[in-house]
Amino acid sequence: MDNIVIGITYSLFAGLFITLQSVFNTRISDKVGLWETTVIVHVVGLIFGLLMTIIVGKGSFKDIGQVNKIYLIGGVLGVMIVYSVMIGITSLGASLSIAIVVTTQLIFATIVDSFGLFGSPQIEFNFTKFLGILIMIIGIIIFKSK
Repeated sequence: MDNIVIGITYSLFAGLFITLQSVFNTRISDKVGLWETTVIVHVVGLIFGLLMTIIVGKGSFKDIGQVNKIYLIGGVLGVMIVYSVMIGITSLGASLSIAIVVTTQLIFATIVDSFGLFGSPQIEFNFTKFLGILIMIIGIIIFKSK
């Protein structure tokens, strides 16, 4: 498979996994609480991540000192993502909350690409990107209207 097909396939899986995880996490939080669910989710994720590292991992932790320290807050961001999505789904429902999350991700990913932030290759921002984002925002407004 070429890189485009692989990228599309894994992106589709990611969308599916994010949606399922968000709904599952919210259901857990209904029973045990928001912060407690965040801890449970990350402990289970840590165990799974360690198992996958042992089974299929090809990297090494030995060069972690060479990583830009700001990138290490990814774990904190992960905790905030899980917590925020649970609140969003509880308040708005899964579909509207995820629509807002995805649109926000696209807006900030476009900013990262446009300015080449965090070592990303710079990708030109043009009218079609602006129009795509605008259509998504209008779509959320239409989706929300009764």
